[in-house]
Amino acid sequence: MTEASVLFLRACLALLAMPIYLLSFLGIWEPFCRKIFFPYFLEKFSAVHERKTKKQKQELFRNLPDFTSPSGELKLLEIGTGCGANFQFYPPGCKVTCTDINPNFQRGLSRSMNKNQHVHYEHFLVAAGEDLHQVPSGSVDAVICTLVLCSVHSVNGTLKEVLRVLRPGGAFYFLEHVAADHSSWKYFWQQICYPTWKLVFDGCCLTREIWKNLEQANFSELKLQHISVALPWTPIQPHIIGYAVK
Repeated sequence: MTEASVLFLRACLALLAMPIYLLSFLGIWEPFCRKIFFPYFLEKFSAVHERKTKKQKQELFRNLPDFTSPSGELKLLEIGTGCGANFQFYPPGCKVTCTDINPNFQRGLSRSMNKNQHVHYEHFLVAAGEDLHQVPSGSVDAVICTLVLCSVHSVNGTLKEVLRVLRPGGAFYFLEHVAADHSSWKYFWQQICYPTWKLVFDGCCLTREIWKNLEQANFSELKLQHISVALPWTPIQPHIIGYAVK
């Protein structure tokens, strides 16, 4: 598993994906990806990922009502809402603010909203995880972020914003794919796929060790578990799941 073999196999993969690299060079791929391909792909992938992680998500979000504010309201902020795959797990009557950097998920998002009318949808903000300035400090009880920290520009910047918008005692819930163990074949293939995967899937990074960012952030409590999600023939099987308290 030498660096030379990684570079050689990366080049082979890039050759296979040459039409996409060419479209990217011409400035065509990125707008097409963000507007058409990625929203379509994410809706289909979310359905598969949902089936594989439903039990883990039910367990993860089970204690969301524990973070209801003293006023009796439960205000949630979701970073990178996408097609709204998490709505079904939210407690009845909670108030959700949805954010995403890509505004092109409306079709899938509308379907999820119509299916999950037990939730009150307050706002949809076009915003990056690192810049949630439209959300007042200390104004939400819980922040949810699933399969998003792989593609933000700065994981630390996003976690800083999470801590800012959470009220004291509020919680941050996460489920993210991460780098595999460095001595494993999975990590070897993650390194090979990395550049092409990032281009094709709108900036998704395969080798982030997001648990380290969470451990170094200023949370008072961190419940984190490493799990493997059964997604055969993909480089995104290793995941972390859990929540952290401000």
